Amino acid sequence: MLMTRRPPAYQDVGMSNLTSSSLPRQVADAYVDDLIELDPIIGTYLGVPASYRLLPDFSPAGQEARAELARTTLAELARAEARPGGDSDAERRCARLLRERLTSELAVHEAGESLRAISNIASPAHSIREAFTLTPTETPENYADLAARLRAVPAALRGYRESLAEGLARDLPGGPRQVETVVEQIGEWTGDGGSGSWFAALTADGPQELRAELDAAAAEATAAYAELRDWLRDVYAPGVAGAPDPVGRERYARWSQYWNGTDLDLDEAYAYGWSEFHRLREEMIAEAGKILPDTDPWEVLRHLEDHGQAVEGVDEVQRWLQALMDEAIEALDGTHFELAERVKRVEARIAPPGGAAAPYYTAPSEDFSRPGRTWLPTMGRTRFPVFNLVSTWYHEGVPGHHLQLAQWAHVAEDLSRYQATIGMVSANAEGWALYAERLMDELGFLTDPERRLGYLDAQMMRANRVIVDIGMHLQLEIPRDSPFHPGERWTPELAREFFGMHSGRPPAFVDSEVIRYLGIPGQAIGYKLGERAWLTGRAAARAARGDAFDAKAWHMAALSLGSLGLDDLVAEISAL
Repeated sequence: MLMTRRPPAYQDVGMSNLTSSSLPRQVADAYVDDLIELDPIIGTYLGVPASYRLLPDFSPAGQEARAELARTTLAELARAEARPGGDSDAERRCARLLRERLTSELAVHEAGESLRAISNIASPAHSIREAFTLTPTETPENYADLAARLRAVPAALRGYRESLAEGLARDLPGGPRQVETVVEQIGEWTGDGGSGSWFAALTADGPQELRAELDAAAAEATAAYAELRDWLRDVYAPGVAGAPDPVGRERYARWSQYWNGTDLDLDEAYAYGWSEFHRLREEMIAEAGKILPDTDPWEVLRHLEDHGQAVEGVDEVQRWLQALMDEAIEALDGTHFELAERVKRVEARIAPPGGAAAPYYTAPSEDFSRPGRTWLPTMGRTRFPVFNLVSTWYHEGVPGHHLQLAQWAHVAEDLSRYQATIGMVSANAEGWALYAERLMDELGFLTDPERRLGYLDAQMMRANRVIVDIGMHLQLEIPRDSPFHPGERWTPELAREFFGMHSGRPPAFVDSEVIRYLGIPGQAIGYKLGERAWLTGRAAARAARGDAFDAKAWHMAALSLGSLGLDDLVAEISAL
């Protein structure tokens, strides 16, 4: 088994074991060790076996414990930076990331955002369930851990409910639309309508000697989620009725900093989203004309839904996506990237039912015993048009999320555990993945008109996210030169209409997206703004090196930097 090694000085230190000679990377890794104690779901993502039986405390007290760890870490970081060696490039880069991340997290915590965490894609209810998709189930011992974790679900959900109740008491409501959606999602998880409990299905293949224990534990988890569903519907939903959907400029700026690792000029970003909308619209019109002349590009995409290239069957699409990633690795390795063997392993999976409509990726465990995985939500479909799969899997898999996050894990010993894992800045990673889509277009992988129109539609979706997410939450005016409701101010209803008019995605996906933006403000803009950062850095590096610029070397050096906020990202990759 290949392992990601860490230097002895960086192993399992914990904050209490730091010394008077500890440097910033040691402080960062001590923070990871202590955070895993508070949040076993993070430990699960990292592949720490001791975490597999446990779940976090999502109560206000549990949230405050995390905040106190962040404060203690920031104090230790200040002392570490002042020591000899604390200002080296490696230590400086890690210190800047750790300070920015923890400061942003504390700002979100101190504003009470954890007391209103309700979303169709990112909430404690979702984190708990997703942890089970990463919990190993290869041995009887694994299933014993699974049973123990299932029995921990009721306490974890009670803590989450306590936080939401505290939010109600402090007039910090979550969004009504998100609540309605989450109630529906939980109903699917618990088997409302006769579909059967997701937790019972999770344990169905367990060993016979643990059958009674697994059945009882799954029933407890199912009952706990059903209790949360009823409370959300009967108590919380009436309590937040009438709460505004937009979060306003102050809350949005706080969340934008958290997701993007920088203090964005939101009005400039909104204008950039519109400029990309107009550019991409012209490209889409030209590409659509190659398929159906003189036809609106989104009408062409609707035509492709029924009459374009498609993969039939759930098992078949899983195999098809795996082959697509394998082909990309074979074509790119040695030409545009230099990949370690363990980085080349990535799996295509079908997502469990009852989640959001968007595909996603989970990174490998630190020792690569669990590979990176892409996940496709089927949303009940059995036919999968190719035009919106190819570019998406370049984004989620190769050369997108998988190459970046697996490379971070591969070079973790040269960084810090923090930089390679939980210090991830969303806009950095999502920006790289969108850059990866564009790179595959630049390299000639998207010459088929259907696939290239799908790529442009995916790019347009990310431009629309900038427009809609910022415009809706800040209630900005729609520009006078817009083809859509010029001069009006954004509302969620207009956002849904605009997105549906300018997207090739099915209505269920569009509905899910708008609910997503309402529940996690500021995250969706990081794709396009992150891509801009990656393109800016590449252009600067190419200009500085001229004919000596080596794209393969630049890609590998950039992917080996670990996590960075957008400002630091541009500065660092421009100098490579």
